[in-house]
Amino acid sequence: MMDATKYAPGYYPVPAGYDSWVKKDHIEQAPAWCSVDLRDGNQALIVPMSLEEKLEFFQMLVKIGFKEIEVGFPAASETEYEFLRTLIEKNMIPADVTVQVLTQCRDHIIRRTFEAVKGAPRAVIHFYNSTSVAQREQVFHKSKEEIKQIAVDGAKLVKQLSEEYEGNFLFEYSPESFTGTEVDYAVEVCNAVLDIMQPTPERPMIINLPVTVEMSMPHIYANQIEWCSKHLKYRDAVVLSTHPHNDRGCGVADAELAVLAGAQRVECCLFGNGERTGNVDAITLAMNMYSHGVDPKLDFSDMPAICEVYERVTRMHVYERSPYAGSLVFAAFSGSHQDAIAKGMTYRKEHHQHRWDCPYIPIDPHDISRTYDADVIRINSQSGKGGIGFLLQQNYGYNPPPHMREQLGYRVKEVSDHDHRELSVQEVLEVFEDNYVNNAAPLNVTAAHYTQNQDGSISANLTLRRGSRMIQCGAAGNGRLDAVANAIEQAAGMDFTLIHYSEHALDPDTDSRACSYVGLKWPDGRETWGCGTHTDIIVAGVRALVSAINNR
Repeated sequence: MMDATKYAPGYYPVPAGYDSWVKKDHIEQAPAWCSVDLRDGNQALIVPMSLEEKLEFFQMLVKIGFKEIEVGFPAASETEYEFLRTLIEKNMIPADVTVQVLTQCRDHIIRRTFEAVKGAPRAVIHFYNSTSVAQREQVFHKSKEEIKQIAVDGAKLVKQLSEEYEGNFLFEYSPESFTGTEVDYAVEVCNAVLDIMQPTPERPMIINLPVTVEMSMPHIYANQIEWCSKHLKYRDAVVLSTHPHNDRGCGVADAELAVLAGAQRVECCLFGNGERTGNVDAITLAMNMYSHGVDPKLDFSDMPAICEVYERVTRMHVYERSPYAGSLVFAAFSGSHQDAIAKGMTYRKEHHQHRWDCPYIPIDPHDISRTYDADVIRINSQSGKGGIGFLLQQNYGYNPPPHMREQLGYRVKEVSDHDHRELSVQEVLEVFEDNYVNNAAPLNVTAAHYTQNQDGSISANLTLRRGSRMIQCGAAGNGRLDAVANAIEQAAGMDFTLIHYSEHALDPDTDSRACSYVGLKWPDGRETWGCGTHTDIIVAGVRALVSAINNR
């Protein structure tokens, strides 16, 4: 049984007046990004990555554009240690990339960390200790002063060893479990660390205020960030960082509002991997900015390749509806959605529109190497004529008229509904061609000869095959197709009205096939449709007429 009385807010709000960030409506500039995939993400895996897998992942992160990469907790395991040494000794760290290592504020762990990172061309030593009320009381059994002293002692040792070891070292401090810490106390501890490290604008220090566990709504965290930003010492020499987890499902909001409130840096993981419910998703954050016209300084233009590497080396699955990256995030099965998308795409093409505002699709799928046919218009029993018509036109050049699309839509949905499955684009084409294109049974025109009459009319002399019978017939009309229609009506005893005729080139080259569409109305009010293709436009029109008749 659930019992809500067990719970109460465990966070510490700041005084009123630290909410100026609410006046901003979007992020205007990308923050500094730090990937923590190889540390926070890796430690959350059921089977942590091997050395080879971590190297491949590191190279992918570099390719994406991360300039800061937390490569591990080198004191935690031999694999972590070996990975870092490999990066350094084999000169695998690009000149514009800074590696980051994590260490607790414990003497032997800090020393082991420096052994691992010595000789690094540029490395951030990220040291931390937990400061929350719960951790102070339940885990460490220490006072505020004692906890602060752990941070101060850690800072002193980090500074000392940075001068003793070879390498180019920068520094980061995190009051872990910040979200359960009194905000004024968290700043007190951070300022004590800053007093030891003495950062300068030329050589700033990172102060990271992590959402170690989400405990509040995002706006509370943003207020805390703004308060801290205004109360930290050496502010012009501090890079204020955030590290949100996703326990309440609000990691993205935490990060976005934190940036609005003054955070300059975000620690994140691809696809939101990380402890428990994960770290904030780097892809969602970056692509959200991208969708507002802000360059995120991260390159996700080959999203399928990123997904492939991630799934293979982490043995995790990219959820189908994961924003921007999931296999279904651009998919439209609904007929009304498909119709709007198809019309939007047509509008863009006709108006040579650069700015993206297509209905139902927040960004152009092509920007991240996704396609319209495989990723956007998806066909099942819920689909409509607009999407089906769009796929036929986009992939095969067919452009059936609206009423024909409607009939085709019912046939396609019938197949999908009967089989209880999605249909591929190729299968949609097969339904169209099997039912409408060059349908020559039971009636077919096997030969046709035309004569221009003195009154301007056209006479058509036909050879018809109707089942097993061959019929010779002829009639006049106001054009070739009308003459053929009249001849068939008379010879076969039919009565129909031609309600639609259209044509277009089907292929882009000079030997293009003509494509014709014919709609017929019968005495009972029923409409039937047909499509004909041939290099001769007259033959294509006759084939379309015959197909429409055979669809009666």
